[in-house]
Amino acid sequence: MANEPAASATGLVKKFSGRRVVDGVDLTVPAGMIYGVLGPNGAGKTTTLRMMLGIIEPDDGDRMLLGNDAPREVGDRVGYLPEERGLYPAMKAKEAIAFMGALRGLDWKTGRARAIEMLEDAGLGHAADEKIRKLSKGMAQLVQLLGSIVHRPDLLVLDEPFSGLDPVNQEKLEKLIRAERDRGATVIFSTHIMAHAERLCDRLAIIAGGKRRFEGTVADARGTLPFKAHYVPHHDDGGIKALLPNDAERADDGWRFTLPEEGIEALLVRLIDAGYGIAGLSIERPSLHDAFVRIVGREALERALAEEPA
Repeated sequence: MANEPAASATGLVKKFSGRRVVDGVDLTVPAGMIYGVLGPNGAGKTTTLRMMLGIIEPDDGDRMLLGNDAPREVGDRVGYLPEERGLYPAMKAKEAIAFMGALRGLDWKTGRARAIEMLEDAGLGHAADEKIRKLSKGMAQLVQLLGSIVHRPDLLVLDEPFSGLDPVNQEKLEKLIRAERDRGATVIFSTHIMAHAERLCDRLAIIAGGKRRFEGTVADARGTLPFKAHYVPHHDDGGIKALLPNDAERADDGWRFTLPEEGIEALLVRLIDAGYGIAGLSIERPSLHDAFVRIVGREALERALAEEPA
């Protein structure tokens, strides 16, 4: 069906040692989109993706993958980059890509030809005959990504794909992800780095503490917070605070506060009439990071970050 989602989960539950690592997660991934699964480390992102792919079985709940409730039956139509990277170090780059395609039913000859072409397109043509052990970590990671898409899957699932990449290779990866979406594939990727999600995602879900806390667009997430104003007066004194909204705080050479519901015009008139004037004014849109912190909860986020390995 044309409107059928590429992947969905309803009430997914997974327990390890009696603890609910995933606790009733619902997700709907529209076909042909880049869909982000966001959350701090330990939120349950990886376990959720593995259940949706059929790598592990849920203790409760249902999942559909490309219209099939038995995910492994459509495995040849899926590309997967796990969080734990792994390539045979003695293999040449082009052979590693072809080998990963063969595991998904692609013949070796086609796999090798596509591997060389994909490496060239990714700026890695010079590494086609290099053994994996001689590649940098970032290059090897891109090779593994190419191996996960060489069979041209309908669905691509990437678990923390940007982890450990330098800015140049992060940019290459973003380009590859967009190219897969433009080819017609659906892309799901998990991350705890907001900048990538903000640039890439058509839709996203936020998971924390094993539960889905939000699902929608980046704009929807930002919409959970009000706009902020940064106001700089011509001169400042102790009396200006009384004219500003209650949450006004010092910010550089001015003040930062939540934009009043009725708009800022009446406030500006009062400030001008009082002689403070306007040396600068900007309206700041909430970032996805700000929304993420609000949805997840600052204490939970700080606790998760504190538990990250050094």
